[in-house]
Amino acid sequence: MILALLPAVFFGWTLGRNDAANIYGTTVTSGILRYRSAALISALAVLIGAIIGGAGGMQTLSKLSSHTLLSASVNAAAAGISVLLLNRIGLPVSSSQAVVGSVVGIGLISGGVDWLAVLKIVACWITTPLGAAIAGYISYRFFGFWFRKIPSILAQDIILKSSAIIIGGLGSFALGANNVANVTGSFAEIIGVDKAVLIGGLSISAGAIMFSRRVMYTIGTKIVALEAFASIIASLAQSVTVLIYAFIGVPVSVSQAIVGAVIGVGLARGTKNFDSGMTRRIVYGWVFTPVISGVISIVLYLSLSSILVTLPK
Repeated sequence: MILALLPAVFFGWTLGRNDAANIYGTTVTSGILRYRSAALISALAVLIGAIIGGAGGMQTLSKLSSHTLLSASVNAAAAGISVLLLNRIGLPVSSSQAVVGSVVGIGLISGGVDWLAVLKIVACWITTPLGAAIAGYISYRFFGFWFRKIPSILAQDIILKSSAIIIGGLGSFALGANNVANVTGSFAEIIGVDKAVLIGGLSISAGAIMFSRRVMYTIGTKIVALEAFASIIASLAQSVTVLIYAFIGVPVSVSQAIVGAVIGVGLARGTKNFDSGMTRRIVYGWVFTPVISGVISIVLYLSLSSILVTLPK
């Protein structure tokens, strides 16, 4: 059992490493928070979010396909490898797409797939960046109006730093609540939801402490440069969007949410100078992630199944 859970722990680590960078990319690169402070806040809030709000997403993922201990382990391993590979080249990868691609891949060759559940999740993938972009645009317009009325630069600075800590914590809470299902959702029916939530939350927290500076700077600077206030609004829009989907019970991509939020805030500021090349690379990552993960899961599952058949009983 412990060996079977190791791939899930690995996947949780890669997820936390990738998605915590997405949450704090804009605030750290703009100089509001230090890298280490952001990591510690994120790790604690992720664990709390997973414990409090992680059960709903697990129920949704469990409907995609039935799992054995082997298929659950392979699912986590394939998703983790996919995220790590794409993370290494500096792209914000969708862990939700990785795990769904893996589950569907194994389901196609072992036990069937609930395509209605898949379509529900895919629909939420599409609406996530769009919703975050709208939230970012409206939030920047609304809060920006009142923020500019604060006469004291010192007061503005205090508000910015305080908001960065609170919103970053909210975003990390949403990450834990929404994405813990990606890590151990396949194991929920095998080991129980409570244990699955705890193991997944601890794994993501471990990854958050060591989150990727490279992905952080991709989000924080390469799509469109944001000043301090705009970066906080982008984080707020991303956090609220992901938290809404956590309440709905559908795991979505934090990276998709923050990219949409950054673009929405940029449009609200009148920015037209988006890095279209980087945006295309991110979109390509979203498209290829489930495909790559699905292929890896099929190869791993068939290979391990063949090995297990030849072992003496």
